[in-house]
Amino acid sequence: MSTPSLPPLALASWQPTRDTLQGYVTILGRLRAGLTPPQPHWQHISVRVGTGGLTTTPLSLPDGGRLEMRLDLEQHSLIVDSRTSWQLALAGQPPQTLGETVIAKLAEEGWMPPIDAGTLSPDGAWDRQAIAAYWQALTFTHAVLAEFRAGLPGSTTPIQLWPHHFDLAVNWFSGRKVPGYDPEDLEWADEQMGFGFSTGDGGIPDPYYYVTAYPWPEAIVESPLPALAHWHREGWNGAVLRYDALLAASDPSRLLLSFLRRAQEAGAACMI
Repeated sequence: MSTPSLPPLALASWQPTRDTLQGYVTILGRLRAGLTPPQPHWQHISVRVGTGGLTTTPLSLPDGGRLEMRLDLEQHSLIVDSRTSWQLALAGQPPQTLGETVIAKLAEEGWMPPIDAGTLSPDGAWDRQAIAAYWQALTFTHAVLAEFRAGLPGSTTPIQLWPHHFDLAVNWFSGRKVPGYDPEDLEWADEQMGFGFSTGDGGIPDPYYYVTAYPWPEAIVESPLPALAHWHREGWNGAVLRYDALLAASDPSRLLLSFLRRAQEAGAACMI
């Protein structure tokens, strides 16, 4: 895989824009959650990486029509294809304002979307250079996760972006059930590992890659990780590789793949 140089993405340099984008993604996630039948492991509430940005994927409307909503991060537009096609420029308007506009325009087409704009942020910001840097990092990550996912045995989820934590992730299932849980419990019964990319949060305030395991096997921390990665035990259990480590790497794709594969092999060897 050929990898272009990756941009710096320190959260402090673009957090107001990141938070605004997360609010926009929340609109897509709520729309998708309201129009998609429940799926195992909450896959109906996430959004997907598409051409030029993020998408709800095509959704079925209650009257049999179809709708897709996309955040085009290259053209800085919200694009909606439903009974008509229309778009709105993304210029840092508060997510609450964008949500109200979306609700009003869809109401003109005869239906009320499952979005409560009053719960969205009233603050907004939009740094186009920061959005371009994030989109570059996201498409790089999506490509590496796709290569990693293709080599996994068993079943996996799609690669999906979760609005609530704003992380791009894929889950792998060992095929075994967790003792003590109803095998039909779609949330807690499946032994699994998660592999993802976060832009930063309260626990780790800059972008990072992570691997988690459920149930957590204590013996996993005895397995070595690639240089620059470490086992994380503060607030949550998992493996962490800082995004900044990729900036100095001669082959960022190889480093990230090595991290993901090494952690997955460690988990597969010592889980139930």
